[in-house]
Amino acid sequence: MEEIRRSAPSVEEAVEAALGHLGVSEQEVEVQVLQEPRQGLFGLGAQEAVVLVRVRRRREELSEEDLVEQGEVAAEFLEGLLARMGISATVEPTLEDGTMYVDVIGEDPDDEDMGLLIGRRGQTLEALQELTRVAVGQRLETRARVIVDVEEYKRRQRSRLAARAREIAQRVARTGREERLEPMNAFERKVVHDAVALIPAVESVSEGEDPERRVVVRPRA
Repeated sequence: MEEIRRSAPSVEEAVEAALGHLGVSEQEVEVQVLQEPRQGLFGLGAQEAVVLVRVRRRREELSEEDLVEQGEVAAEFLEGLLARMGISATVEPTLEDGTMYVDVIGEDPDDEDMGLLIGRRGQTLEALQELTRVAVGQRLETRARVIVDVEEYKRRQRSRLAARAREIAQRVARTGREERLEPMNAFERKVVHDAVALIPAVESVSEGEDPERRVVVRPRA
């Protein structure tokens, strides 16, 4: 059974950091609180929360055939949705390295509709993906694994964020000083957590409440 121990100022932050490293949802794990956080007296004797997170069950592995079917259903749903919105675009399911992307591509490179579908900081795109996953899940009676992308926004965002996170993690490892990143959505925070997890000397936790929730990269205790 795969498990990981994480510490953070709060139990919630420690759990989120562990989930980001394991790449699973909270429904797929068992959480054991090893230590509750304490503030200490005048800042002395303070201690962070420590949790042990165990993967209860690994996510069901989908065959390539299953992923292709999900991609086709997702594309059909998106085509209908975009038509009702009056947006002209091509929807193409694409299997890349075991991940099923459903790409929405505008017919005009300067089409403002694509920007509207992405939204500020990708928020509209995240909502579009959730709608699509729900539709696929209901149609096929299984958990949807498709990723909806508009004009490769998510691919570019993932690549940029991962590179920046690695750079920050290496700097924190070198200087020993923690760094706070700007507020991010859940998708962005997970990309950062995954990238930082590859640098042995550091760790990452999330702090704050949405929409101001952000990642902190710090030396590993």
